[in-house]
Amino acid sequence: MRYRLKLATWIVHREAGQPSPRILGSPEAVALLARDFLRAADDDKEYFWTIFLNAQNHYLMHTLVSTGTQSASLVHPREVLGPALRVGAASLILVHNHPSGDPTPSREDIRLTRQLADGATLLDLRLHDHLIIGNGTERWVSLAQRGTM
Repeated sequence: MRYRLKLATWIVHREAGQPSPRILGSPEAVALLARDFLRAADDDKEYFWTIFLNAQNHYLMHTLVSTGTQSASLVHPREVLGPALRVGAASLILVHNHPSGDPTPSREDIRLTRQLADGATLLDLRLHDHLIIGNGTERWVSLAQRGTM
């Protein structure tokens, strides 16, 4: 059994109406951010996050969509796309982890990505990428780079 102790919490405030200085213009930048998500998560479960961006690809916010088991995470399009509309996002990036450490996308990962891309298009949102991070490794896969979106 593994235990984690949260040592510090901080809140960052920025001026209202000011965009975040963080620009997520490459899969490498997203992978760095996703590793921060994983540090706060339990390594034995699969998590699915959505990152929301404005029209200039500035980070707006992220949300945890689903916490799953060691091998699966349930994700429904309304849980991903609804918040994007509420925060006024222009585009989004999907991120989830594979607790096994192997970031190779499954058929279900690819199917879900295509379903969410189709839904985003209908709502005039752009799905930039879907990154899969391997727990405990430096490995990750970008479905956009692989051409499977």
